Amino acid sequence: MNNFTLVHQDNHSRARLGRLITAHGEINTPCFMPVGTQATVKTLSAKELEDSGASIILSNAYHLFLRPGMEVIKKAGGLHNFMSWQKPILTDSGGYQVFSLALFRKVSDEGVEFQSHLDGAKHFLRPEDVIDIQRDLASDIIMPLDECAHYPCSRDYAELAMKRTIQWAARSKKAHRNSQLLFGIIQGATYEDLRRDCSRQLIDMDFSGYALGGVSVGEPKNLRYNIINFVSGLLPKKKPRYLMGVGMPTDIIEAVELGVDMFDCVIPTRYGRNGTAFVSHEGKMTVRNATYTEDFGPLDKFCSCYTCKNFSRAYLRHLFNTDEMLGLRLVSLHNVHFFLGLMRNIREAIRQDRFAEFKKEFLKNYNNA
Repeated sequence: MNNFTLVHQDNHSRARLGRLITAHGEINTPCFMPVGTQATVKTLSAKELEDSGASIILSNAYHLFLRPGMEVIKKAGGLHNFMSWQKPILTDSGGYQVFSLALFRKVSDEGVEFQSHLDGAKHFLRPEDVIDIQRDLASDIIMPLDECAHYPCSRDYAELAMKRTIQWAARSKKAHRNSQLLFGIIQGATYEDLRRDCSRQLIDMDFSGYALGGVSVGEPKNLRYNIINFVSGLLPKKKPRYLMGVGMPTDIIEAVELGVDMFDCVIPTRYGRNGTAFVSHEGKMTVRNATYTEDFGPLDKFCSCYTCKNFSRAYLRHLFNTDEMLGLRLVSLHNVHFFLGLMRNIREAIRQDRFAEFKKEFLKNYNNA
């Protein structure tokens, strides 16, 4: 069964509307997934996310495996019940976290041995173990263990990581035995021949969707867009395409134009906690700055979120400068609402075959702020 339907293709680009069916509901694409790494989108409740229009969130198998542990989540009846979120959840395998956070790691074809960044405890995970962990989490979309090569890296290392990713994908596919949607992850760094080879082999395995990994790891933007464009052109039209970890508004719009359907990033809440808001006609603004001391207008006059309807820039600045936690909650809430609103506007523009016009207008307002 193909859970993805291509609803409409933009007349002038690869931008497209889709519908992805999961066990916990339907997702209209292009979509943005707020990141709830440890079973929570930082500072925000499930109701606030739902009221903001979130249709899916992302969590992380590595972090949940370490804390609270799989026994706790199994006893809770799965991740949805544990965190009181009854809409779709995508869980990342945690491969990136193993490679970036672990105190020690040793990679072999069999799997990854690592020491927890929390307490130094040693663990060994095979691709099959990562599938089992996500089966216990009972998330709707799951990701296999992969090896992400950072930028820059040699072609030899990129090829080794790519081949291991393919081997692990095949083992993950064999271990996958339920209705969760398993996506394949395309690696290959900045080398087109490796990306092509990885795409071809994963397409032959027939995953429910395809993710583009190993981007936004330090490469310049023009190279990033070239990779996205190249890989997107290789992927089947009737499967969803997920760009992992890329989340600036300008990057999202460029990637949608290149045919990407799904996005996730910590940017909305991370920036919110640091006092930076995304504003439609002003770009990014730092609310703690003195220029807002007596600014009694909303963060964004075009925004309908709870923060913008009720609080002024002056008040938000006061909260941040007095270290009141309400400030970071309110700006995080606005930022998530902004990103989800951006995706709604993108979908409507594609539906009307005016995506190019929308992109030009948005970038003019956003970049010229």
